[in-house]
Amino acid sequence: MARTKKITRKTTETDVYIEIDLDGNGRRNISTSIPFLDHMLDLFAKHGFIDLNVQAGGDTDIDYHHLVEDIGICLGEAVKGALGDKKGVSRYGNACVPMDETLCHVCIDISGRSYLVFRADFENKKIRDFDPFILEEFFKSFADHGGITLHINVIYGKNPHHIAEAIFKAFARALKSAVRMDAQIEGVLSTKGTL
Repeated sequence: MARTKKITRKTTETDVYIEIDLDGNGRRNISTSIPFLDHMLDLFAKHGFIDLNVQAGGDTDIDYHHLVEDIGICLGEAVKGALGDKKGVSRYGNACVPMDETLCHVCIDISGRSYLVFRADFENKKIRDFDPFILEEFFKSFADHGGITLHINVIYGKNPHHIAEAIFKAFARALKSAVRMDAQIEGVLSTKGTL
């Protein structure tokens, strides 16, 4: 059964289309009008072996916040939709990824309960014209709309680009592990019988 989902979100501020295949091989077609976010989503798809199509635009002349947040919302909804009833899903995933001087650890629980822990210090530095503090809003939106518990901990790092890149690569690897199908799991991996 294909684990794919298409999500469309259109507001007065943004217009977002996302298509995802959790069992892909990293094919991607990404255009958000925010070059740095394109780069991060490209890394996510490639390193998570997830096929991803993102076409998005919005009021970026005002700020990047609305669009980044709405893409996070749509990505969370897409992952949740692609997982379906979650039967046979591994549920947990974690990855520790280095990027030069930076080390990031990400843990995921596809629990049905949204929660975000985000520990990353960008020292108020921009990446070109991108404020990386917005990434916390992206991941909060993803966790909230995906029903996912997500812990992102940058253990150390100095370069804000490297920090962001390590986060997205670790996030990709952790998510791929969490959504992996496991033949040993009958139903869902919960003593409650539901996720």
